[in-house]
Amino acid sequence: MSNSENKTKPTEVSVQAFLDCVEHPTRAADAKVLEQLFRRVTGFQPQMWGPSIVGYGQYHYKYKTGREGDFLATGFSPRKANLSIYIMPGYQDYSEILSRLGKHKTGASCLYVNKLADIDLSVLEELIKAGLADLDKIYGVQPS
Repeated sequence: MSNSENKTKPTEVSVQAFLDCVEHPTRAADAKVLEQLFRRVTGFQPQMWGPSIVGYGQYHYKYKTGREGDFLATGFSPRKANLSIYIMPGYQDYSEILSRLGKHKTGASCLYVNKLADIDLSVLEELIKAGLADLDKIYGVQPS
């Protein structure tokens, strides 16, 4: 087993307290919309992961290298530069959904959006559901 641990772990920090401290007015308003959207779509209660990620659900992974751990199943972070939305299986199978989303950028497991007004929230819901379903097939998603 690998000794390397995730730096991002669940915390006891209040999600509401974290969201209340988001300084940028648009980012703060968008974060509150995302909190409700993720809660409704996932059916999970939110939990803070690290200092700035609002996570919904979790999964336990074990790689061929022996590294294993727990991580959030999906979530978001209202960062200074943009909203970061986490879809854990990555985006390789989601090009059709992403083509309908609106203005965004992607990373390995992260979607970057400047503001929610730039995207179609119903398409985002579809993406969250697809990501959770795919993750559940691979690792099994549990409540946080």
